[in-house]
Amino acid sequence: MQRTLVIIKPDAVNRSLVGEVIKKFENKGLKILGMKMVMLQPYTLKEHYAHHKDKKFFKELISYMSSIPSIAVVLYGKEAVDVVRKMVGSTQGREANPGTIRGDYSISNQNNIVHASEDIEIAEEEISRFFKEDEIFEYAKMNFDWIYSKDEQYLEK
Repeated sequence: MQRTLVIIKPDAVNRSLVGEVIKKFENKGLKILGMKMVMLQPYTLKEHYAHHKDKKFFKELISYMSSIPSIAVVLYGKEAVDVVRKMVGSTQGREANPGTIRGDYSISNQNNIVHASEDIEIAEEEISRFFKEDEIFEYAKMNFDWIYSKDEQYLEK
């Protein structure tokens, strides 16, 4: 089982799509371990998006992401990083397949509804950037018995 980070971006919050996005993840069978509304600060965003620092859109991205609150979410499930990335779709909303979150709700490259961690190592780094340990909760999810076979539930811990 894996953890991953999703940030529901300001455009989704402003467009009242938070519930729709969360519903997709819950309907898929992912477990929410942590969720909070947060006003992302430029210094945190500069660290988070450091790989884009030399790109012309960097300043606008930081401004956009710190303009209104976002929703940070820690999700948990088997191969959660890859599952979430597939559900989110292509970064460019216009190119994202219908049925994906970005394909259904976005036509922008920047205002594309969500950020999702790209691999397991980055997911853990991002989770620790946005969540304190006491903001992440372990609990028995009753329907995991109906989402996963017994072998799948306990193979990866």
